[in-house]
Amino acid sequence: MREIQNVLYVQTQGASLRLDHDALCVRVEGELRLRAPLLRLSGIVVFGRVGVTTSLIHRCAADGRDLVWLDRRGRFRGRLQGPVQGNVLLRSAQHAAHSHPRMPVAIARQMVAAKVQNGRYLLLRAARDARDAERRTALTGAAGVAADVIGRLPSLESLDALRGAEGEAARAYFGVLRMAMRSDLGALAPEGRSKRPPRDPVNSVLSFGYTLLRNECAGALEAVGLDPQVGYLHALRSGRPALALDLMEELRSTVVDRLVLTLFNRRELREGDFEALPGGAIYLTEGGRRKFLAAYQERKGVEVEHRLLGSRLALGLVPHVQARLLARHLRGELDVYPPFLVR
Repeated sequence: MREIQNVLYVQTQGASLRLDHDALCVRVEGELRLRAPLLRLSGIVVFGRVGVTTSLIHRCAADGRDLVWLDRRGRFRGRLQGPVQGNVLLRSAQHAAHSHPRMPVAIARQMVAAKVQNGRYLLLRAARDARDAERRTALTGAAGVAADVIGRLPSLESLDALRGAEGEAARAYFGVLRMAMRSDLGALAPEGRSKRPPRDPVNSVLSFGYTLLRNECAGALEAVGLDPQVGYLHALRSGRPALALDLMEELRSTVVDRLVLTLFNRRELREGDFEALPGGAIYLTEGGRRKFLAAYQERKGVEVEHRLLGSRLALGLVPHVQARLLARHLRGELDVYPPFLVR
């Protein structure tokens, strides 16, 4: 089993990352701030004006270590991809499945079912913890919409129909997400889902968390030899990691959403952790991102039970397990792709 490792996040503007034998060194204005063994790092994420030397880029590419560039607001800008891993026959099977008359729908149906069910689990859990009847009613009502969507999925025979059902469940889910938050959070609570740009603090953190999760899913897929660009639920688009977006659907609520709600409900994220830009966009400050990144790393270490494996494993390893299961399905070793379901 793959060991969960650390991801290094560097936000300090003007910092420089260099390779020193088998270690990474971070310097700021010529002063050494950090020296870490590369062996302990599964990835490096840099924000904004952070320099990375050519030797370190080459080493990351050779090792297959993720190196991701985000802008200062945490929006994705680029990702290093080293030599393609895996058997070419696996990628051939992946591409053949994309052109198959039934396989894309079958795979996408499993992913949508898991996404909706895991979101439903979060809503029902929040309803149990709700302190007033109005919140419980709203949350259980949205969970009921999710249950209805799950019941209809087996009869849906097209990707457009599956996407429509997923959208219906998502609208109900995000429509009541504020009900899973403390009633005294006021303007911090969201009114539905807003993405480009995020219009409130919760959506800002959700978008940031999804960016991190998408990159981890892409890395997990590449590690088993799959092409992150060729997916089934999400349509192909130049520069879009469709399969990584597919894989992260079943993990969103468990990895990111639950963490975001916890951070706000415990008041670990507050109004001072956000900044408003002209036009209404809301983004985390550098200090706010630091808080979230620390909590995100901790969240990935939490153990969850994997139903198919029948054992517990760190949440951060789930994308790697699911990528392997998808590869086995595409190779014909599993009749159906088994998605991740929280319990």
